[in-house]
Amino acid sequence: MSDLKRKRNVLNVEQKLKILQKLENGESASPDTEDALNKGNTISHSTALQSAETLLDYMGQRGFDYGDITAVRKIRVDIRQEMNKQQK
Repeated sequence: MSDLKRKRNVLNVEQKLKILQKLENGESASPDTEDALNKGNTISHSTALQSAETLLDYMGQRGFDYGDITAVRKIRVDIRQEMNKQQK
């Protein structure tokens, strides 16, 4: 197991008020909530690619269904394409 600790996301008062006001007005607060909670929680493309490779290795060892492995391979291709876009 990794010694990596998961960062706990906490909304500040201003963010909470904004979300509550939207809810009271019958609006959806999902995008604001997701934005507030995901801020600073991004991983690099290389980390995502490494995770996909590790998952593929695991799936191969455990005999996962071909369709599932193909889906993860597609994700790996998508990550590589996104990396190439950002490098240009």
